[in-house]
Amino acid sequence: MALAKKPVNGMKDILPAEMQLRGYVQGVIRDTYRSFGFTQIETPAMEPIANLTSRQGGENEKLIFKVLKRGEKLNLETAQTETDLVDFGMRYDLTVPLARYYSNHANDLPSPFKALQMGSVWRADRPQRGRYRQFMQCDIDILGEPSNLAEIELILATTETLGKLGFRDFEIRINERRILKAMAAYSGFAEESFETVFIILDKMDKIGLEGVTKELEQEGFAAEAIEKYTALFRGVEASADGITYLAQTLGEFLEPEIVQNMKEIAASVNACKTAQFALVFDPTLVRGMSYYTGTIFEIAMPQFGGSCGGGGRYDKMIGNFTGKDVPACGFSIGFERIILLLMESGFKVPQQPEKTAYLIEKGFPGEKLAQVIAKAQEARKNGQQVLVVRMNKNKKFQKEQLAKDGYEDIQEFFNR
Repeated sequence: MALAKKPVNGMKDILPAEMQLRGYVQGVIRDTYRSFGFTQIETPAMEPIANLTSRQGGENEKLIFKVLKRGEKLNLETAQTETDLVDFGMRYDLTVPLARYYSNHANDLPSPFKALQMGSVWRADRPQRGRYRQFMQCDIDILGEPSNLAEIELILATTETLGKLGFRDFEIRINERRILKAMAAYSGFAEESFETVFIILDKMDKIGLEGVTKELEQEGFAAEAIEKYTALFRGVEASADGITYLAQTLGEFLEPEIVQNMKEIAASVNACKTAQFALVFDPTLVRGMSYYTGTIFEIAMPQFGGSCGGGGRYDKMIGNFTGKDVPACGFSIGFERIILLLMESGFKVPQQPEKTAYLIEKGFPGEKLAQVIAKAQEARKNGQQVLVVRMNKNKKFQKEQLAKDGYEDIQEFFNR
């Protein structure tokens, strides 16, 4: 039986043209984030399964690629539960590994610590446009900074990066988990039902306010609570300043410092931004991860029709490892979706070195071959990209392929 040529469903081979684009985009991301003081780190692809199933990852915990125990530790005959079979899992994001990393190395790291991570993650998800089972994430996180300086820096660094990649007129949607809870409490929902309410609210962009109302009714919530709740969203939409409207309407349910914090973030970002985007307060923004404790944000790209990244504050996660909470906030760029949009728009990697190809006829003698290679080496010292390759029988097709790959200067060397 012939071996399978195609990659695993939901994963993909990357051809040279895309790889060149990915390298360029990673370079822009890395350089921009470093200019904001972020330091690059790396964590393993696998984590202890207990770390990944600690009820912090929301729906993603259902999508973990789990790793069987090995050797004598794996006993299929006596295994009764999953823990008898599984000890590791492939990371589904970079945040949980970062929290473990910081907990393990905090004494050797500055405070606050500004971390940059770029690496693959794995989710057993249903593949679709811009969504894979193995994909690259690019995260920045600030650990140990309790003030909104963290949110401001994260938003400015991420939007500056997107601006350098040519993106315009996108939105950074922003909300606060404590605003979500205040709205639910004001409306009369019991605290233990908040997460159910938020899961339904998270569907707003797909099913609209009427659909949210219907699903809340199907869950058996009181009609008075539903009406009070949905009226808040209508009020925000009709008001010129949604945060001020909620502060006035929710009263004691919403602490004044939360309102002040959100206004300070908006004022600072709008005053200092370098990219062309809008910062938009969106009370329907939930974010799926249950580890978020405060500010949450998301990148909305009109070209994609959905989110191209997001993040927020997760002040309780590190305490799960150490017993002591550390303020933490992060932002992740949806790298694969950014690459997809750039490829679909015909984006060309700028300022590439001159690409020259030396085609050498077969049978070329060693002495002459060394001279050609020496010539190539000299050109490389001057910053050129030189490909030295044997001439194919179908030279015309070979030259066409080289031209397609960006080799504008094609030189031929014959044995005569």
